[in-house]
Amino acid sequence: MSDIIVLPSHALLGRTVDFSIHYLKEYELFGHKLYITTTHVSIAIVMLIILIFAVCANIAIRKADPYKKPGKFLNLVELLVETLDGITINGMGKTYGYKYRNYIGSLFIFLFVANLSGLLGLRPPTADYAVTFSLAMISFVIIHYAGFKYQKLGHITDLFKPLLLTPINIIGEIATPLSMSLRLFGNILSGTVLMSLVYGLLPKALTYIVPGFLHAYLDVFSGVIQAYVFTMLTMVFTAQNFDVEE
Repeated sequence: MSDIIVLPSHALLGRTVDFSIHYLKEYELFGHKLYITTTHVSIAIVMLIILIFAVCANIAIRKADPYKKPGKFLNLVELLVETLDGITINGMGKTYGYKYRNYIGSLFIFLFVANLSGLLGLRPPTADYAVTFSLAMISFVIIHYAGFKYQKLGHITDLFKPLLLTPINIIGEIATPLSMSLRLFGNILSGTVLMSLVYGLLPKALTYIVPGFLHAYLDVFSGVIQAYVFTMLTMVFTAQNFDVEE
């Protein structure tokens, strides 16, 4: 079980501040001990929310009457699709944007919901470095897949131009997933820690009022910005491997 961080009782009015990742269940697989943690639960809930939204959107599209004005929910779905398509095409060009919009759109939606999951009382999955690093590595693979696909061997030879800067070029490539994952992880974790401290420091009566303003910034504003930044960096690094149309 992960440690619980406890601050002095006089400062927290006798309450405990806990923003750790907890092991919920232990099991053994092929001789190795594995654990189900609060992060796994949060991810499952986030994916369930996305799945329910996707199923409802699919049903709404299938039942839509082309001769009638679409409802509010269908308008929301169309706005979301058009916005994600616009972001992808503007960042990667018309030729390649449509090829990557499924991944870019899925990535943004997952990060958006995951970052905002703190509003539901969950510990955001993106406050776990294992999650952000895994997402960064998936993007890293896609970035270099595009490099080999469109630049062939030039994707490797570019690392040696100029030859004197080869070590720096290699370090720069390796640092890409680290910088992307740490940026997202640090911002979301800092918000999680701050909100935990606020709930621990405030009298219980005020926890229904004051934290709302902080949630608006730390969960909503900051969460959306971090989802957009991570997605945009993925597009920028991928688009460097081919010509982007204006």
